[in-house]
Amino acid sequence: MSQPASGSITLQNSVLYNVEGWSEGYVCINGAGHAVIRPRRKEGEEIDLMELVDEARERGLRFPLLIRSHDLLRDRVRRLNESFARAISECGYRNQYRGVFPIKVNQLCEVVEEIVDAGLPYHFGIEAGSKPEMIAALAVHSDPESLVVGNGYKDDEFIRAALLGLKLGKKVILVVEKLEEFHQILAVAKQVGVQPMIGARVRLLSKGAGKWATSGGENAKFGLSTADLVSMSDTLHAEGIPDALVLLHYHVGSQVPDIQTISRATREAARFYAKLRKMGHALGYLDVGGGLGVDYDGSRTSFDSSRNYSLHEYTRDIVYNIMEICDSEQVEHPVIVSESGRFIVAPHSVLIIEAFGSIEKEAQSDDVSSSPEDPKLVADMIEIRAGLSEKRRLENLHDAQQIRDRAQSMFDLGLLDLRAKAKIDTLYWHIAARMVQMHRGMAQVPEEVRELEVALADQLLCNFSVFQSLLDHWALGQLFPVMPIHRLDEVPERSGTLVDITCDSDGKMAKFIDFQDVKETLPVHRVRQGEPYYLGIFLSGAYQDIMGDLHNLFGRVNEMHVFLDEDEEAGYYIEEVLPGNTIDQVLTLTQWDTKELARRIKSQADAALKGDRLKPNEAMRLVDEYEKMFQSYTYLDFNARRPNGAVTVPTKHPSNKS
Repeated sequence: MSQPASGSITLQNSVLYNVEGWSEGYVCINGAGHAVIRPRRKEGEEIDLMELVDEARERGLRFPLLIRSHDLLRDRVRRLNESFARAISECGYRNQYRGVFPIKVNQLCEVVEEIVDAGLPYHFGIEAGSKPEMIAALAVHSDPESLVVGNGYKDDEFIRAALLGLKLGKKVILVVEKLEEFHQILAVAKQVGVQPMIGARVRLLSKGAGKWATSGGENAKFGLSTADLVSMSDTLHAEGIPDALVLLHYHVGSQVPDIQTISRATREAARFYAKLRKMGHALGYLDVGGGLGVDYDGSRTSFDSSRNYSLHEYTRDIVYNIMEICDSEQVEHPVIVSESGRFIVAPHSVLIIEAFGSIEKEAQSDDVSSSPEDPKLVADMIEIRAGLSEKRRLENLHDAQQIRDRAQSMFDLGLLDLRAKAKIDTLYWHIAARMVQMHRGMAQVPEEVRELEVALADQLLCNFSVFQSLLDHWALGQLFPVMPIHRLDEVPERSGTLVDITCDSDGKMAKFIDFQDVKETLPVHRVRQGEPYYLGIFLSGAYQDIMGDLHNLFGRVNEMHVFLDEDEEAGYYIEEVLPGNTIDQVLTLTQWDTKELARRIKSQADAALKGDRLKPNEAMRLVDEYEKMFQSYTYLDFNARRPNGAVTVPTKHPSNKS
């Protein structure tokens, strides 16, 4: 039987992993069966992820490895701003858009600086939700036409920092989260001697949907009630500074999957804006907050990990609804502000993880036979396997399950030895695998067979930590697209789940994107002995870099930053490599004194030397080896232990301009 052409297989795999659906054209599969990034969604401008993997290995970098494309970041900033500009033009809206990037989504300096630089032509600003973020934002912000928006609860120092920004000529708006904070801002502003630019976050009745729905609505953590807004208005008039209130803010929730939620909230907030304008305040900005979703599964639905709208529909709905309400109230159209951090940063990075082995339920060898010492159950199971038929397949399965249950009962009573139990278990999984194959392609698959397919899935042992790199997946069930980044010119013949190297049983990925539902397994290739198998976890650039913890002290991962460059042979270059945490760094972060640890080991080696358990040279080597480990990468290192010392060497390398 002829094998399908590799080009046909790569197309099938692109459909299998729904690459076109979730990647928006930023990721595709090339003719070599490798996943490639297209940072500007242009054919011919591609970054081959396996080339970067080979380059990383030649440089001695270990996995996991995070790859960032700054050109992709810039493209996202451009697309967001141009989409709002297009919607404003189409609707005849009589004002402009001034977006801000919420630093909390990814506080890494290089990421923020790249976004700020890309946003200069659009006067794209920054949102800070804490005192440290405000301190950073003031320094990196340089465009007097763009905004710095201060959200979150504030103390005097936070307020003072923002007011200092005002004195430097920046448009720094302090958003009031509770009424007491408003009076605090007025008091500090009098001390500093500057009139503040004040925003008010209003609590809407409209509530979001999805995993982050509780961040909006009447019971939200932040925001002012209608009575609070009236009280604030009266105070500003009494103080003679009604024009200090310049912005109305609302937030309906992060990753809003349904456009109707966005439309309802926008109309309600626009009504508040119009009424406040009529109360004599020179409001000029309406901040629609975050919420612009990312289609993680590519289904274009209102499912939690998707969105049922396009970027253009989102921007047009916001512009149109604000305009319609303001026109009906006969007030000026406000400058529209949004805080769409997830949309900007989620696609710009991919986490490359290495599978170094797998646990398979079914042994690859079918050579299981019965011996005279074995109980009759073994021969019965062999007979079932040999007599499997399409007509009696479920009956065969039930017979095998009954034998396995009897074998387990005998084992519990001490009546079955390990060798016989191992044969029965192996035969059972062979039969289970055949059952799954027999039902493949059927319109109606029995539930017990579906459960068997999940139970048969390989467990890929992957060198990473879910808690460090994908905290939202563990804590909230957030889905991320996952697929191999090579061997995509081969048919993935296995199904698997991913388990990490932490000592926690929750350290795994067992929920994956699907066009119609959530899959419990991922199509994968068989992991070959001694050969690394690389997978990419995509759309992980929002929140995951920042929210990871030090579970098992694994720490931050190695990073590689890439830029497109048409003058380079490969079409791009590696701008910078940032090393992940060393053992010394994570121990220090958790209050361990590594010098004291080394001193204790040396003391123990001296005691072993005096007790004739070690020779002098052995003791010195032991202490030296221990101390060198402090500078090691926290994750596992398999690159030095391939068969015969073999290490993959790339045929060509992207240059490095760092």
